[in-house]
Amino acid sequence: MKKTLFYIPLVAALVSLSGCENGFDQLNTNPTAATALNPVFTFNNAIVNTSYPSQILIFEEPIVQQMFSPNSGILSGGNFNIDNRGSAGANAALWQRYYRDNVRYLVDVLAKTKSDASRSNLYNMARIWKAYVSMVLTDTYGDIPYTEAGLGYLNSNIRPKYDTQESIYNDILKELPEAAAALDATKPTEAGEIMFGGDISKWKKFSYSVLLRAGMRLVKVNPTLAQSTVQKAVAGGLMQSNADNAAVRNNANYQNPVGTTLNSTEAANYYLTKNFVDYLKTNSDPRLTAIAVRYVGAKSGPEQTAAKASKDPAVQIGMPLGYDNGTIPARATADGLASFYDYSQLDRTRMGGLTAPTFLVTYAQTQLLLAEAVQRGWTTGNAADFYNAGVTAHMKQLADYGTTTVIADADIATYLQKNPYDAAKALELINTQYWVASFLNGPEAFANFRRSGYPALTPNPYPGKEIKGNFINRLSYPDSEISVNQQQVNQAITRQGPDNLDTRVWWDKQ
Repeated sequence: MKKTLFYIPLVAALVSLSGCENGFDQLNTNPTAATALNPVFTFNNAIVNTSYPSQILIFEEPIVQQMFSPNSGILSGGNFNIDNRGSAGANAALWQRYYRDNVRYLVDVLAKTKSDASRSNLYNMARIWKAYVSMVLTDTYGDIPYTEAGLGYLNSNIRPKYDTQESIYNDILKELPEAAAALDATKPTEAGEIMFGGDISKWKKFSYSVLLRAGMRLVKVNPTLAQSTVQKAVAGGLMQSNADNAAVRNNANYQNPVGTTLNSTEAANYYLTKNFVDYLKTNSDPRLTAIAVRYVGAKSGPEQTAAKASKDPAVQIGMPLGYDNGTIPARATADGLASFYDYSQLDRTRMGGLTAPTFLVTYAQTQLLLAEAVQRGWTTGNAADFYNAGVTAHMKQLADYGTTTVIADADIATYLQKNPYDAAKALELINTQYWVASFLNGPEAFANFRRSGYPALTPNPYPGKEIKGNFINRLSYPDSEISVNQQQVNQAITRQGPDNLDTRVWWDKQ
């Protein structure tokens, strides 16, 4: 009897437990939680991560002699023509932001939308964006993972092969027009994407404008392909105004990385170069007023106060290259300044602000490339008209930084009258203007400088350089990448040359 009494409650308990388990999965499932991430949100994450890292201040901006720091240590790079490797090396920043924090998202978007007819526009937008991102990466480093890039998240391929830059460019030249042609405004347009808000027309113009850029990149290595690519881009339809500009519109949620750096630890450490300021001053360029600020009489970082700030172009003085933090004080004294803190800087309350937009591909750049294409006889039109439109567009583009950077139409007209297009000096004029129009677009300014040879910069005279030539030609591979994919990296090095700053990328022929 006692046994029977013992088993009855046990069986009852088991039955009760079984009943609870029957509804356990339903009881513990949040009915309002998302079970899958909408790929447009992943795409937006990729777009946000296309905003250039602050390390363009260490390499690209000093290489093209627009901004630099006289300080050594973690800020060493293009300012002294030396490499900057290591666990936190500046050479790795663009790689991490574009490859690690961008390509992997794009590969995921492509995988999730390729077979979904209702997301075909998002699929083709991602193709276009991946082509653009890959172009920036390969222009910076040379051979990179491309066909197997980002597959670690899909099939555990954690050691992707490195494709040659030539093969990457060949695929980019295929992807951009194909994806643009496949965009269809009669299908869901993905209004949730943050670049163009689903505007199919703007996406097409962006894609063909990137194609134009890619074609012009090939002028030295394959002029025949360059010409046919330019013609295809023009036929497809390019950006028509500043409203078509591709820019990351930074805000309080995702701030401008360069602005974040300039408004925090490095506020008093970066300066406009003498070459850049002198060029703008010599030509009475109204953009200097929008770009520069000088804290007149500042003897230290804390003395760079609003009360000392002057935006007057007449008082701007750029910092000369060739000096470090040990030698720049004497040069500042010789220049009649209170200290090196008295040199001109990018105004970190405007173009160097926390929420300043990051421009990637612009109407101004596109018009200047068209001017060169006409000059080369590769397309029709008037080179002077394209040139004037490009200069005008960049000056008007500065209004996107705020009301205090607006340049009046009369000032633009006066500038163009004093600095007219001259066919005899066309390539230099066009590409020097491209240099100005690409200010803060470090990777593009660096790439176009190597491609065109303009502006005609004097080599940085700093005596401690590591490079054998006059200018840095590429960035070295990150140590973090070498440590996890050494065999593939070594194969790339064997093909293209030593992993240093002297080795040229494929299209940069001497």
